[in-house]
Amino acid sequence: MPKQDPVSGLRRALLSAGGALLLSAALLPVRAKAQGNAKSRLGVIGSGHIGGTIGGLWVKNGHEVLFSSRHPEELADLVAGLGANAQAGTVQQAVEVGEVLFLAVPYAAVPQIGQEYGVSLKDKIMLDACNAVAQRDGEALAAEVERDGIGIVSQRYLPGVRLVRAFNTLNYAIFAREANRPDPKLAVPIAGDDPEAVKVAAELVRDAGFDPVVVGKLADASRFQRGAPGYGQAVSAAELRQKLSLTP
Repeated sequence: MPKQDPVSGLRRALLSAGGALLLSAALLPVRAKAQGNAKSRLGVIGSGHIGGTIGGLWVKNGHEVLFSSRHPEELADLVAGLGANAQAGTVQQAVEVGEVLFLAVPYAAVPQIGQEYGVSLKDKIMLDACNAVAQRDGEALAAEVERDGIGIVSQRYLPGVRLVRAFNTLNYAIFAREANRPDPKLAVPIAGDDPEAVKVAAELVRDAGFDPVVVGKLADASRFQRGAPGYGQAVSAAELRQKLSLTP
């Protein structure tokens, strides 16, 4: 049997993406990818309450996760507590190494991320958990979201990204408490225009310990944005489908 390479795929990718800014010098272990249960390298952009919580659930499920921030040194405690499959780096590193990305930043940062990383983001699958809050993100941006729907607006500022709305409806503490609870699992509504991206997102929702509910296209993400009927619903999938009049 050939000797395993002691450097994982995430570590190699980080090195090629400028991994000198990594906060942990430990190498990620090589994991055999079980047939039919392969794990992805995930990049989290915005590693606060939501990004840290959901990303942490993916780490516990076996995914390799790069948590990113404009100040990656501030993520040392987060990644140290999650073990060897968690690393910290810059936003650019997360974009480069992440096979799938998770965006969890204040909504005002979304246009800037699209401008700064647009070329690298092209064709990437991204789960978008951001919410527009007028007091924080500005009245104009919040009004645009209210008028056009948050899925449409996010795609507008992230052109070329295979976007799926997910994990935006509940407080991080609820996600942390309810993850992997006994059936029925907590429902997480998702929406996207790219069928493959939606399928990947649904699997990642399951890997985090929840039950995905596909609401529709990006235009339908307005049904679970802030203030909409699907927002703030800590319910099962069956209950959420009933509330949104979705086909069982």
